[in-house]
Amino acid sequence: MDASVIVAGAGPTGLMLAGELRLAGVDVIVLDRLAERTGESRGLGFTTRTMEVFDQRGLLHRLGDMGTSNAGHFGGLPVDFGVLDSVHQAAKTVPQSDTETMLEGWARELGADIRRGHELVTLHDHGDHVEAEVRGPEDEKIRLTAPYLVGCDGGRSTVRKAVGFEFPGTAATMEMYLADIKGVDLKPRLIGETHPGGMVMSGPLGDRGITRIIVCERGTPPRRRTEPPSYAEVAAAWQRITGIDISHAEHEWVSAFGDATRLVTEYRRGRVLLAGDAAHIHLPAGGQGMNTGIQDAVNLGWKLAAVLRGTASESLLDSYDSERHAVGERLMMNTKAQGLLFLSGAEVQPLRDVLAELIRYEEVSRHLAGMVSGLEIRYDVGPGSHPLLGLRMPHLELVGERRKTSSTKLLHAGRGLLLDLEDNAVLRERAVGWLDRVDLVTAVPHGVPADSPLSRTSAFLVRPDGHVAWAAPGSHHALPMALERWFGPSRIQQS
Repeated sequence: MDASVIVAGAGPTGLMLAGELRLAGVDVIVLDRLAERTGESRGLGFTTRTMEVFDQRGLLHRLGDMGTSNAGHFGGLPVDFGVLDSVHQAAKTVPQSDTETMLEGWARELGADIRRGHELVTLHDHGDHVEAEVRGPEDEKIRLTAPYLVGCDGGRSTVRKAVGFEFPGTAATMEMYLADIKGVDLKPRLIGETHPGGMVMSGPLGDRGITRIIVCERGTPPRRRTEPPSYAEVAAAWQRITGIDISHAEHEWVSAFGDATRLVTEYRRGRVLLAGDAAHIHLPAGGQGMNTGIQDAVNLGWKLAAVLRGTASESLLDSYDSERHAVGERLMMNTKAQGLLFLSGAEVQPLRDVLAELIRYEEVSRHLAGMVSGLEIRYDVGPGSHPLLGLRMPHLELVGERRKTSSTKLLHAGRGLLLDLEDNAVLRERAVGWLDRVDLVTAVPHGVPADSPLSRTSAFLVRPDGHVAWAAPGSHHALPMALERWFGPSRIQQS
């Protein structure tokens, strides 16, 4: 075998997956048809959950200073994301090119083999391994084999098509333009502005003098383009909608996209898996696409590594499909709803008005903000009454015997985490057989409000992706049962 895993696609999803696999000691080859990164800004910023995910791996400092904000929207209606329970706000203006640079540097430092200028042509799942046919930089034919292959190769995924994944959904009904421009002074329209002729958005990209604009002219049919639209098309549409002439601006990047909505019926077929846009495409409402792909990778990486190391059975991979497919379904629902609110005409104004009234209630704002931010995601980890079961572990400051730390820092290594918050010798004894895969930390919570569920918890089992798999009191499963479900049999039993 040439590697344990072949990853097709070196975008944010593929690079995040490569880093996760290398954290777990799994060798990985990443293939990308482009000889070098495009440098295009594309997806901007991170949702609150992705900020937490990067913090879990100690990556945030690599991105430098980021503009963050609690201001958000749902379908163009303002929502205060400050109601969310997180130490992080969403980052609004980090270009995708910076994200890719950071993730590639991290993955390479960990030993990932990233091969640019290598295009996956086709693949074959032989039942016990996958064979990939690759076209190299000099047009040479290369054959690679691995136990598993993951398609992170975008909305037009070669992997998805080669394996025959079903990709049902709805085709695009309209075309929208996106451009990064400079030399023009436009007022910020950060959550969009509706006009009789369509919708426009605009906002600065950091302090570089560049403005990102999005233009959706109502009634514009989708076109199957082989190259990006001209900037003249974008400027003309902007003027028709707003009456403002921006044709004199310099453009750094222009693109077009539609509102097609599709989700694969399964994220795994045999030894081939999908993640990111290869599995789901949708209107980029709230910037959720890239963020969902990064979180797909974090869910998959530790599971795939455990199967390859032999500490968990292949059935663990089934939870990747069930957990992330459910997330994909919610993603399809909320982006379609936002598109209807945002891009329809006056006929939906009564609906906008009603929803705007409802958003004034904090509970409604929290629900919508949680949906868009990714903080609402709850996995099925078994029955129980603890309110955090299946949800992501909030940031928890901890004081140990020798040092201060936090639940976030303790996840940097990408391992499971058992937090003993009451110095429980019986708990520690029950976990002995899993300490090759799970870090056991005894510490005391610091600064937790009395009304927080964290203050009434004696122990947490946290998966490497940051989700709570077991808590005491409140889980109906015994700790060894939860440990075996997520981390495989005890090494004591195995011996």
